[in-house]
Amino acid sequence: MRRILDSVYAGGLIAACAAMVTIAVLVMVQVLGRIIDRAVILVGLEPPGISVPSLSEFGGFLFVAAACLALPATLRAGVHVRVTLALGLMGPRLGRALAALVLLAAIGLSAFATWHSIEQARDSWVFGTVAFGMLPVPLWLPQGVMGAGFALLLLALADELATLMRGSEPAFRRAEAGRQDNQAEGGH
Repeated sequence: MRRILDSVYAGGLIAACAAMVTIAVLVMVQVLGRIIDRAVILVGLEPPGISVPSLSEFGGFLFVAAACLALPATLRAGVHVRVTLALGLMGPRLGRALAALVLLAAIGLSAFATWHSIEQARDSWVFGTVAFGMLPVPLWLPQGVMGAGFALLLLALADELATLMRGSEPAFRRAEAGRQDNQAEGGH
């Protein structure tokens, strides 16, 4: 089961990276298109008009996809913003109880975000809502990806809570401890 979950989280991270690369490629095509158009105008020819229609919308959709799909992997890597100073001042027992309480709260918030984003995607599907840009992109597509990202985060949070309840250290704590050990040894 651990390998399956880790593969799911890694798949989300790979998809997030692919979304970021796609943004870079689309922007590069747009910039190169403008350069080519300007160069062609300078030599007195008709510009080919190379552009990416609705680039800002696609960029926004892809950025939301990248941010949401990366949530579970970044949680487990211990790179979400957390206040660890208070946990360090508490004993291990109180620290574990507080971590469990925070994970429960995060599960509740993530469940709320998951439900609402999936409900929004469903409404967009039912009503045929599309983006207002040059290309009428069905909004259920980016909304569905956002909902999938929140669902993956919900799964990762439940996974971390289950790990904590079994008496093991959650992945985010192991990752943080590894970074602290690395810093103590003089690494960066």
